[in-house]
Amino acid sequence: MRTGSEPTTARSALRMRFWLSVWGLVWTIFGTAAFALVGRPGWAAACGVLWLIVTVDMTMILRHIHQGPHYQPGRDVPPYRPPEHRHP
Repeated sequence: MRTGSEPTTARSALRMRFWLSVWGLVWTIFGTAAFALVGRPGWAAACGVLWLIVTVDMTMILRHIHQGPHYQPGRDVPPYRPPEHRHP
């Protein structure tokens, strides 16, 4: 059932995002090394920038996971109740 409050009550799948970040980290490290070894500095730099972005994203994901159930509720935490008042 949609209530219209999904953006404010949405939950993020942080563990899935973490593992996707790990996958991206592995590939960006591999890409940076491979392009550097074959003499493509532009592509190596692009992969290096992506490596930095993935690392920052992973840091934020881990921070939110460690903040506890307020940011990452488990299966035992029921869904948020819909708002009582609907705004037109």
